[in-house]
Amino acid sequence: MSTIKIHNKQFRVSITNQEIEDKIASVAANINRDYKGKRPILLAVLNGSFMFVAELMKKLEIECEISFVKLSSYEGTSTTGKVRELIGLNESVKGRDIIIVEDIVDTGITMQKMIETLNEKEPASLEIASLFIKPTKLQVPIDIKYSAFAISDRFIVGFGLDYDGLGRNLPDIYDAVE
Repeated sequence: MSTIKIHNKQFRVSITNQEIEDKIASVAANINRDYKGKRPILLAVLNGSFMFVAELMKKLEIECEISFVKLSSYEGTSTTGKVRELIGLNESVKGRDIIIVEDIVDTGITMQKMIETLNEKEPASLEIASLFIKPTKLQVPIDIKYSAFAISDRFIVGFGLDYDGLGRNLPDIYDAVE
């Protein structure tokens, strides 16, 4: 399908599953190189990162662990600017290498809140892996070491990203048609 309708919006394919898989393989290669001999914890931000982190884990050759956290700042197609922590981190990360795995960094507000919270727990290191980043939308300085795609300010769905709960199951990325 090259175009689809979700709720009241039309979307068209903009990034194929093969392109996504290729970029994830590149991110995994960089993590494998940087964390050789270490055992980081991948901290996946739900719900959107579940497909990204699953594919990333399959491509990692290093020993690693995984945990999940759920933070939210979106309603519909736009950010609210208010971060609500829904499910917190249960295990200790003190002295551990942490890689936050996120689906998309838009304004950076959610990521900034998460970094502040995690830094209070005294990790050995803290890096970010994001499938997508919108550099022109960033409102706070965020260093994203492992980024698959830098995209313009557009609303996307697919590969874990949704529009009011729908579209996460799509294997490709779709842009909203204006």
